[in-house]
Formats: sequence, structure tokens, C-alpha cells
Amino acid sequence: MRLLALSGSLRARSSNGAVLRSALALWDGPTGLADIGALPHFNPDLDGEGDTPPAPVAALRAEVAAADALLLVSPEYAHGVPGVLKNALDWLVSSGECVGKPVAVITASPFPTGGDHANAQLRETLRMMTGTVVAAACREIPAIGPKVDPATARLADEDALADLRSALTHLAEAAATTPAP
Repeated sequence: MRLLALSGSLRARSSNGAVLRSALALWDGPTGLADIGALPHFNPDLDGEGDTPPAPVAALRAEVAAADALLLVSPEYAHGVPGVLKNALDWLVSSGECVGKPVAVITASPFPTGGDHANAQLRETLRMMTGTVVAAACREIPAIGPKVDPATARLADEDALADLRSALTHLAEAAATTPAP
């Protein structure tokens, strides 16, 4: 089963990037990471019926369509979803690649809330897009800073890794029982 990850952080050494890299290393199967930083700002005028979408948008849609499951890993900015990730989702709203696709949302934050506002917003957006949000695969990771090994830029905290493994197991189980489109 192919997993496609989307990161809400474009920073090379972000703690959410560490979570994402750890998740991709734990996944049992092929993985991909969508390049959402290359997307233009969402503009419905560029995406009308019969129009050819911009190349980065077409590439994202093809990657999502080819995936068996999606993993969104994101920080929380000002109690919300980072603009780069929301922009990527906006490009996917009307195209249908997310319909019925199993999705996990993981947010990580230096604060005790674990990015709960962004997590809730992402889950609601994905449900509206008719993605299948796998509640058992969604996580909020609080106090992320000391859980990341700066030398490897991956999670080093055993409890956090065990929880991540559990989330990915739930996502894989959902993907295995989802009929192909």
C-alpha cells in the first residue's frame, strides 16, 4: 500500500518534519512526499471545467490519486492550519482524488495542546472533502521539542514512536479494507 504524506511545514529541520520522516520510515510499503511548496496560490479561475491545471497542481492530484492512504503532518500556526497546507487542500477540493481515501492527521507542537486546533480544522476540512478520516490514526503530539533527536532529525522518544506506530497501523488497516476507486 502506497502512503502519500503532506507536510504543513516547509522548514527543512522542523519538528513536524521529524515526525513525518519517522512515519515514512515506519510505514510498511512505498511512500511519497508531496511537494506542496511548489503550488501556486489557489485560484478557481485557473481550475475551471475543461482547463488544464498548473503543472504542480496536476502533479499533486496524480500523487494523491495513486496513493492508498494519506498522512498529513502539520504544526499549528496562530491556532490554525498553516497556509501552505490549506492551499494544497484547496487545490484538491473539487478534483475528487480524496473521496473515500483513508487519511490520518498528526499535529505536533511545543505546547501541551499538541496542535489541537489545527488537528480539528484539518479533520473537518478532510471530512468535507469526503476523505475518510481515520480517527484511530489521528494524533496530537504535545511538547515535541525534546522528543526529536537533532542529530537524526527524527523522533527519538520511545512513547511517541510507539504511538506513531499505532497510528500508522490503524491507517494501514483502513487502507487495506478500502476498495480501490
